[in-house]
Amino acid sequence: MSTSDKICTNSCKDSDDDACDVNDMLQNMSTIENEVNDTSVCVNCGKADAKNICNKCKVTTYCNAVCKKVHKKKHKKECEAYQRLAAELHDEKLFKQPPPTEEDCQICFLRIPTLHTGSTYKSCCGKVICSGCIHAPLYDNQGNEVNNAKCPFCRIPTPYSDEEGIKRFRKRVEANDAMAICHLGCYYRDGLHGLPRDYTKALELYHKAAELGYAKAYCSIGYAHDYGEGVIVDKEKAIHYYELAAMGGDEVARYNLGNKEHRAGNMDRALKHYMIATRDGLAVSLEEIKEMYSNGQATKENFTEALCTYQEYLGEIKSAQRDKAAAVDEDNRYY
Repeated sequence: MSTSDKICTNSCKDSDDDACDVNDMLQNMSTIENEVNDTSVCVNCGKADAKNICNKCKVTTYCNAVCKKVHKKKHKKECEAYQRLAAELHDEKLFKQPPPTEEDCQICFLRIPTLHTGSTYKSCCGKVICSGCIHAPLYDNQGNEVNNAKCPFCRIPTPYSDEEGIKRFRKRVEANDAMAICHLGCYYRDGLHGLPRDYTKALELYHKAAELGYAKAYCSIGYAHDYGEGVIVDKEKAIHYYELAAMGGDEVARYNLGNKEHRAGNMDRALKHYMIATRDGLAVSLEEIKEMYSNGQATKENFTEALCTYQEYLGEIKSAQRDKAAAVDEDNRYY
């Protein structure tokens, strides 16, 4: 059971210009943000307490639909300019290499492997222990090997039943342990460890874990919307939650985004996602880049860079003890 959004107010007088200069927009964003936050004034008639918002830029306010329609032509270029800027800022954040989602192993202090079999969440103390430390032999003060059926961190015995394991998970949930909350959600989703399959309960737990900052929970929410698990299939929502997860460091969500861009023919964006996921240790992303290289969709330099970043990741996670654990049982494989 161990398992900103502000728009430029400059007028574009040249009909050949599509939008205001981006630098001018950036310089004005802070001022505009204060103006928008202080009062909601109709930009067409000046009436206060305007609540009808432009559904494209989500910032410019109007008192009613009539004012919105009257101001539409004047607002168009500003709105389009903002949308381009917002897209650029979004991509800058989206394609930034995030930090690892997990802390280092609390015993050997090496990076926790990405592969799920390379570590175990301990419901007794809420720690994530690598496979090497889980299966390392334990010796007493006389040098004799002793039974290691205890948590290597807190020394509490491994739960003897599904009921006891779930009981421990519920205690961690009460303590607002985001990882435990997400794991429990997965158990409800799959009907594991004596729990009934309940997609609604699972989704509720995923949202709670996500609110507590657990990126992998966003990936599970995205998956639910992608495949209709407890909700109606909504691909746009799925992408939204995958992006939140990816920006938080979840490599599986990043890989899913790469696949979607790949199928849409957006090879540059797909490659960016795969490269980040590869650096995070997802071997299947390296395989995708290899295939793209074979198909002429990626360069030799792209593939070489991917190989180097994956080797760098391996250098951060490899250890003799983890190798020993993997040799004993395939379920302990960590890369």
